[in-house]
Amino acid sequence: MAEQTLLNRQRPPVFCPGCSHDSVLKTLDRAFVNLGLKGNQICMVSDIGCSGLFDTFFNTHALHGAHGRALTYATGIKLCRPELNVVVTMGDGGLGIGGAHVLSACRRNVDLTLLVLNNFNFGMTGGQFSATTPQEAQVASGFLNRLDLPLNLTLVARAAGAPFVALASAYQKDLADLLQEAIQYPGLSIVEIQGVCPGRYTKRNQLSPQSIAQNIASAQEANGEVAANARLDYGRAFREQASAQPKPIRPAGLAITCQAPMEGPRSVMLLGAAGQRAITAGELAGLAGLSAGLKVTQKNEYNITVLRGPSITELIFSPEPIDYTGIAQPDVVLALAAEGVERRQAIFPGLPAQTLVIRAAGVETPQTQAQVKTVDFKALGLGKLDWALGSVAVMAALNRVITPEMLQAALEARFKGKALEASRQVVEKVLAAQTGD
Repeated sequence: MAEQTLLNRQRPPVFCPGCSHDSVLKTLDRAFVNLGLKGNQICMVSDIGCSGLFDTFFNTHALHGAHGRALTYATGIKLCRPELNVVVTMGDGGLGIGGAHVLSACRRNVDLTLLVLNNFNFGMTGGQFSATTPQEAQVASGFLNRLDLPLNLTLVARAAGAPFVALASAYQKDLADLLQEAIQYPGLSIVEIQGVCPGRYTKRNQLSPQSIAQNIASAQEANGEVAANARLDYGRAFREQASAQPKPIRPAGLAITCQAPMEGPRSVMLLGAAGQRAITAGELAGLAGLSAGLKVTQKNEYNITVLRGPSITELIFSPEPIDYTGIAQPDVVLALAAEGVERRQAIFPGLPAQTLVIRAAGVETPQTQAQVKTVDFKALGLGKLDWALGSVAVMAALNRVITPEMLQAALEARFKGKALEASRQVVEKVLAAQTGD
């Protein structure tokens, strides 16, 4: 009878001879088998470094992430797939680089198993010092490790709220039992596993399974559940709280009452400035599209200095689902302010003759082959706050992308009372002027 294992026979381990990671790998496999777990019940999430090879050596679900970030991916996986046993492997390098994520995981208590394979240096990249390198060690970073206190992970994890914390040697006989306990624990379990790096660290430093065992014994660590931190894991606590919340009210739908003036997809780019209500005008154009049964996307851009700078909104209207929201060549450009035009000045030289540019009087635009229609909104009695809506109304009056009926439906869907009346007055002024033209 073949030996039970979840190790990938097509990709055998390739650690340096004598590397403690090889021992941990086989011990973790034994823990999985002892627990009766199948590959589809486990997700290995790995970091960068020698420990980052673990995901390739198991026949399980796997995700290989960026350095120090493995816990962030693992958290998302566990919350989406709570039935999976999610095991994270990282080295002392990833621990230092992703320390904030470790603290967050301890506080949050998602049901993950974190194995930190600590060999006291960056073994894969040359033997530089890591967050756990002893100050007296000789490493490839010169004297730098003498300036930093090594991180005591188990102490920090307990202080940060981890409910299960253990310190172990890669060579201890009961390691498989400890790993089984950690995997089965209903919450975050952290196991720091100390071992040797023969390729780098032990070439300059005396470290052996015996000395590791002595170090762990002298630390007098209490392994297992931290009673003061024991609590319901984040996923179950979240689901309990969420299930007790009132169900959210779905947004009211917009009835399809209008007919779009075009076939196929169309795009609109509104180039305004902060304070011109460009985003709101874009929303109204989008609602107008919905009133005709079109699919609509709106993408906005504005500065963090919300009272200054460009305010740009880009919309796509299509009878078919929209897979990509980028616009390379808009069908209509609404140019309302120098700030917005400057931000998108590169599009103008490539605009074809069939594109329509609706430009507010006094706003300069780069040379273009597109049709340019200049509108004097001041002469229509519109203040700058109404120019964006006014430009959408011009577009509707010309039956470009939307119609006056579609815009009216959008106003009624978006506004009530005085706001609806004021917006209607703006649109009516523009429609009357365009009809007069």
